[in-house]
Amino acid sequence: MYEGDVLAGNWRRPGKGKIPKVPAEQDLVVEDADSGFCGAVVACDKEAVTLEDRFGKRRLFPLAPAAFLLDGKPVTLVRPTAAPAGPRRSASGSIAVEGLRARVARESRIYVEGVHDAALVEKIWGHDLRVEGVVVEYLEGVNDLPAIVAEFDPGPGRKLGVLVDHLVPGSKESRIAAEITSPDVLVVGHPFVDIWQAVKPSVLRIPAWPDVPRGVPWKEGVIAALGWRLEPADAWRRILGAVSTYTDLEPELLGRVEELIDFVTEAP
Repeated sequence: MYEGDVLAGNWRRPGKGKIPKVPAEQDLVVEDADSGFCGAVVACDKEAVTLEDRFGKRRLFPLAPAAFLLDGKPVTLVRPTAAPAGPRRSASGSIAVEGLRARVARESRIYVEGVHDAALVEKIWGHDLRVEGVVVEYLEGVNDLPAIVAEFDPGPGRKLGVLVDHLVPGSKESRIAAEITSPDVLVVGHPFVDIWQAVKPSVLRIPAWPDVPRGVPWKEGVIAALGWRLEPADAWRRILGAVSTYTDLEPELLGRVEELIDFVTEAP
């Protein structure tokens, strides 16, 4: 009734010319047809594509014909065509200044709570801050903020902007911030318990930031809930490494940092 074995051949790799070619765009999720490894595209060159699975494991695969499955169907991944040339953008979305030489630092400053906050601000707004000559320093907490502000001695032309974690009504942070009354100091904050939460969960391929019970150190509780076998410093490196542009951050942080930059750079 049939000519030959109907099950013969590679059913996952139909004949050449029948397989659609799909650009290996960032975050496209595919499965390697041979190994079954499933992950999102994180990098692609003319010969290979790098996939990252939901556990953060990465593997490199050659761009062979019909080598991948997309929604269960064989496809050939190809290198994406380059986007049309245009003004280069910084990580914050601003137009990048080519050949930038950092401006001499202003007397005005931006203070953030900790080293993780400073690292995230630098990664996204570092270019803008160098254009404007604004230095970011970290406080290791805000318990002594009134004394720190007094020591800074703010005034016209010497403004201070402060970014506070968990600045919500009724919090300890909100009570401390209320003590600052100088017109040359702006204290703003985001609602997150820790700056980690300002990174969108989707960037890390997790459904949401977990709730941590009271009495449990927040970072350690998050790591345990996510099943990461990492120390907090290593977990932060994973989080920061997943961030590349302002679109990876929650708007509650974006608006506050932009507000601080505007405040410390406005003319007296």
